[in-house]
This record gives sequence, C-alpha cells and structure tokens, in this order.
Amino acid sequence: MKLAIGAVLAAATALSMNGLAAPAAAQSAAQSVHAVAGVPLEMEPRTCDRACLEGYVERYLQAMSDGVVSDDLFARNVRFTENGVQLPLGKEGLWATTVSPEGYRLIVPDVVTGQVAALVTVKEQAGTSATGAMRDPEPVGISLRLRIDREGRISEAEQIVARPDRPLGAASGPSSDPFPATGAAVEAIGSPWPGYLRAVPEAERHSRAELVEYANAYFEAVERNTTRDFYPFSDDCLRLENGMIAAASDAERAALPDRPAFGSVQTCRGQFETSLVGTVTSVRDRRVVAVDQERGIVFAFAFFDHRPINWTWQLGELFKVEGGLITRIEAIFIRGPYGICSGWSTYEQCRSEEVQDVR
Repeated sequence: MKLAIGAVLAAATALSMNGLAAPAAAQSAAQSVHAVAGVPLEMEPRTCDRACLEGYVERYLQAMSDGVVSDDLFARNVRFTENGVQLPLGKEGLWATTVSPEGYRLIVPDVVTGQVAALVTVKEQAGTSATGAMRDPEPVGISLRLRIDREGRISEAEQIVARPDRPLGAASGPSSDPFPATGAAVEAIGSPWPGYLRAVPEAERHSRAELVEYANAYFEAVERNTTRDFYPFSDDCLRLENGMIAAASDAERAALPDRPAFGSVQTCRGQFETSLVGTVTSVRDRRVVAVDQERGIVFAFAFFDHRPINWTWQLGELFKVEGGLITRIEAIFIRGPYGICSGWSTYEQCRSEEVQDVR
C-alpha cells in the first residue's frame, strides 16, 4: 500500500497541486479576472493590524507547545479542528504532542476580517504506538487559520497537520515513502522567499475580489484541465508542495539545487499544458480565508478529489500575485478519505466547487 501511495504521489501530487501558468502577454488581468459572485463589500479594517495578527500565530503555537488554554488568549466558545475533525482544544491532536513552537513561518494576515493564515512547522514528540518508546522530536508541517474576535481572543483555530510516516510498535527502519517528511522538508526551507514580504506598489495592487478570483482561477485550471484553459502564471513561477519543488522554471530550479522535487520539473504553465489532464476530478470547498492586499497574497483551503483512486488531498495553499500573474505558490497538504469535508462548511458548501471568501 505504501508503495502505491508513493507512486501516486509522484504523479497525483505533481499533477493535482501544480502552479498555474502565465497568460498570453496580450491578455490582461482585467480581461481574465472577474469579481467573485457573492463577495461582500469591502469591510472596515479591524483594529488588529499586520504585526498584531502575526503575533497571534506565535502566541497560539507557544500555547500549543505549553498545553495551556488561557482565557486571555482564547474565547470561551473557541472552536478547534485538526485535519477536518473537531476536537477539544488543549487535549487532543497536535496540542497533546507539541514540544517546541520553533520552526518555519510564512504568515498571511488579513487585517480586514481579523483572520490570519500561515504555513508553519513545530516540533512534535510521539511514540511508535500507545505503549512504544517515544521518538525524538520531529518537525511537522501545518496549514493554519486563526480568527481573532473583537475582544482580541482566538475564537476559531483550524489546522491541517502533516506528520512524518511512523511505524507501529517497536518496528524500525527507513520509511518506504520515497519523499521526505513534510515537516522536515518545509523546515529545511529556512525562511520564506523574500518576495512574500515585498509590498506591491499601491497603484498596481489588485482588489480583494480579484485576488480571490486568481486563487479560484488556479483551482478551475486544476479541475478537469483541458490544456487550453486560463493559466495566470509568470514565466518564473515557482511552486513548492510540502517543501518540495512541484513546478519551476530552469532558472528557479537552478537557484535551488538542493531542494527535493517531485520527479522531473516542468514550468507551472508547462505542467498544465502537457500533463495535468484528468487527474483531479473535483476541487471542492474552496475557502479563501486570508487576503493580504498590500503584499498581493491570498491563502485558501480546498479539497482535491481523485475519484479513480478514491482519495482526497486536504490542503492549505497560498498564492503571490503581481502584475496580473501568479508568481509563487506554496502549500502544505495531507491525504484524506475520499470526500472529506473541512469541518467549517455546510454540507452544501463542502460539495460545492464555488469559491467562498470567508469573512
């Protein structure tokens, strides 16, 4: 079974999570991107600014490492999910096993909605079984979303946790997975690409609705791709999936010689025009949860269904958009049961292929 997983990962991951491609030079963003139906009017920014929201990520991860759910940080009715399952906050999931909050940080604050999303790593210590010896602390990858209420407390916490492959009982030996563990690969990035921190010139910034639609354009291209769809990528687009290169130009690949990759590397556009056909049967529950208009970044959760092989990728993914093109994509995801839902949407939203701008 593990060999089958590895074999499909090489194809399905690269095929189902790859970056989009740049449109023809003559095709402007205004021609290609349309306002998302149902996106609310612009809201007044909350009082918690960028630094404030970024600080909540650190406070949350520290609290998880300490195992302390305080009234100062959390609302009394706080709701928590891990990998789509609602759990008691502070007792289950990664809250029971985190031993250090240190690790990779790529944070996307949304000062309008009071939400903050992030791709991060922390150190987890777990046993090989209920009675087995404890393993050394290991990095795990997390796609994270927090909502901060108007009283300054975390009222929602949602996380997708990508753990390393671990044996049961006293069994030991190398993993049969041909790819590195997600947490270790993401942590090895070191620090985020500096371009994520670069502000887009004010006159060139996209509206919130446009940024939401760029994320959705990617999902539309992934789903039932025809090789002739709209692929809004720059020529130097780079896509990282679980810390590995999934798509890159020759120059970007050469700049990261030590970064592992999913097989042979194509450009973001090249993958869609040549190989990403019929792989993803549905992209559901597309929830945009954080938009950083100043830096041109949008963060979304979604589910990529593979009906022929009966599994679903559950992912958190972000896009950097500049000049009408997606220039960088980064994601942390896990394999889940076919048809799984997020725990935050209605059944109808979970089954829907329409994008939601989550407020």
